[in-house]
Order: sequence, then C-alpha cells, then structure tokens
Amino acid sequence: MSWIILVASGMLEAVWATALGESKGFTRVGPTIVFGVALALSMVGLAYAMREIPTGTAYAVWVGIGAGLTIIWAMLTGAETASVIKIVLVLGIVACVVGLKLVSDAGA
Repeated sequence: MSWIILVASGMLEAVWATALGESKGFTRVGPTIVFGVALALSMVGLAYAMREIPTGTAYAVWVGIGAGLTIIWAMLTGAETASVIKIVLVLGIVACVVGLKLVSDAGA
C-alpha cells in the first residue's frame, strides 16, 4: 500500500509543480489553490509512505515521478519543446525509479 501511495504522491508533485508555474508567483487564485492542496496531499502521502519505505528510496522515487511527469506534461502541452534527447533522459528517470523499486523489494 505504501508504494501505491508513494506513486500517487509523486503524481501530485507533478500537479503542484505545474500549478506553481501557472500561479505566476501566486498572483492567480485558481492555480495557487491547486498548488496548495496538491502540495499538502503530496507531502502527507510521502510522509505516510516513509513509514515503510526507506527515506532515501521514497524521496528519490517521489522526486523522479514528479519530475518525469512534470516534464512530460510540459512537452505535451507545448510549454516545453520536446526532443529525442529529452525523451531518452525522462525514460532514464523512469528506469531509475523502477530500479529503486526492484532493489528495495529485493533487499526486504
């Protein structure tokens, strides 16, 4: 269950990171509210997951998921240009997240 919550929290990290950019320095109310709610939920989920998953692994997975999804969303919406190298690098982040999950289970 901790891994499911960690993945959901990582996804919420992408939501709050995107909303933070859209808030234009907290001058737009809607994105600012989305940022605050997603941030709080993401942190609560991360804290919960860290009860069973080692801190380093949980944090790296959380950041990896959030960063990867944030970049993918930005490329899909045109906020950031897509390129083959960026896609390969995002796949590298995904591979590292999967690797940490596999290593974590193997060591348990």
